[in-house]
Amino acid sequence: MPRSPLQRVRAGVGVAAGTALAIILATPLGGVAAPSPAHTASARNAATWLAGEYTDGALPGPFGGQDWGLTIDGLLALTATGVTASTRQTATTQIAAHVRSYNSYDDWGVEGFTDGGATAKLLYAASAAGADPTDFGGWDLRAETVALIAGAATGHQHGRITSRTTEATGPDPSNTFDQSFTVLGLARSGGVPQASVDFLIRQQCAAGGFRLYPDDAGAPSPSCDAQSNAALDVDSTAMAVQALLATPDTAGATDAARRGADWLAAQQRADGSFGGSGPTSGANSNSTGLAGQALAAAGRDSEAARAAQALTALQLTTTGAGAAAGDAGAIAYNTAALSDATRAGITENVRDQWRRATAQALLGLAQVPLGRIGLDLPPSGEPTPSATVSPPPTTSPAPTPTGSPTPTASLTPSPTPSASPSGTPPPTSTTPPPSPTAPTSSPTAGGPGRLPTTGAAVGTYLLVAVLLVATGAVVLVLGRRRTR
Repeated sequence: MPRSPLQRVRAGVGVAAGTALAIILATPLGGVAAPSPAHTASARNAATWLAGEYTDGALPGPFGGQDWGLTIDGLLALTATGVTASTRQTATTQIAAHVRSYNSYDDWGVEGFTDGGATAKLLYAASAAGADPTDFGGWDLRAETVALIAGAATGHQHGRITSRTTEATGPDPSNTFDQSFTVLGLARSGGVPQASVDFLIRQQCAAGGFRLYPDDAGAPSPSCDAQSNAALDVDSTAMAVQALLATPDTAGATDAARRGADWLAAQQRADGSFGGSGPTSGANSNSTGLAGQALAAAGRDSEAARAAQALTALQLTTTGAGAAAGDAGAIAYNTAALSDATRAGITENVRDQWRRATAQALLGLAQVPLGRIGLDLPPSGEPTPSATVSPPPTTSPAPTPTGSPTPTASLTPSPTPSASPSGTPPPTSTTPPPSPTAPTSSPTAGGPGRLPTTGAAVGTYLLVAVLLVATGAVVLVLGRRRTR
């Protein structure tokens, strides 16, 4: 017996409902789970303390004067949490006015040098802060960064960020931190060359971790696996994972990020903490902050939550700070630093370490991926102002980008995980780096579900709802016609 039109519609509704349910069950949320309210509050407390350390839009270095690399790290931390828009605005303006103080040795009387890693970090920072990276203090940072990328003639170094060097400065190699900032900054400002993504992926060993230095015995090394004694590094891996998640899913970027996150999870200690490599191999808040942020970006929510818990154990609180009660919110580098502070307060000779530790550690509490800082609304924070950089002083340089430099034939590892020329004399100086920690450091989405975002993707659910409502209306109309 043939079915009536109403029966056919009802059957169609059943199919539609079943299909909708299947879509809902099969569709991934495509987002990073929000951190717990307690961890969000801890992140904002840390950022509030850090904001109070700024003077005239800059954070000081260990020996006085402005430290522009640390100032950028702090700006990223404040942006991730949405804390103190006025401080972020002033810091962005000051950084824009001091581009060459950070990515060159001009302030030291050594001209002609441009640090590639610092330039890429400036590009990323300008984008994350909502400024125009093509006119930041008079500089087109995107063009500058592109000009410093090694060309196809360099073989396995193709895509690597390099520095514009002189005879006086000597070779200046980049590391995986610098390459990650390059990928993040270029992806955020209009697209990243595939060669730069490929070079970053080559720094990953078969085990899943990334090495810090792309060189071996003072010479460029083709890949991580080509180096027999490559030391895999938690901080570099965390940076690389987040950079790869901010790129289109091409040539294995997703798989490399997944394997990197798996390797990170395997390095996590019983208390949720992480250590770096070399002098930072002990459990510390810098490595834990970056690793926790990367794990959150990769959807490893349980491990990210454990890392956040380890960070809260290193944070000064109003009730448990002892002699350091006036610095509640700050995060210690390690348990020894926390004990010293609760006993004697944060003294001036160690305050620099607390600034650096807090700036990077709170990223593991806020859990906003590097690829999304400045794009997503921070948890319970103020939104990031859009293109709010005030015009820099008229004395700020505004050159046109020069051509790509000729990569040097022999590159040696840089002394610190991330280049930060500001406040540091040229390479001939014997002044040690101010801190054992690596400074921290976002694109249009690289396709559906590619770039993690905070919160669930609701587009599919809205479409399903519209479908069900429309089908219900058809059933109602047909039912009324049948009863007439």
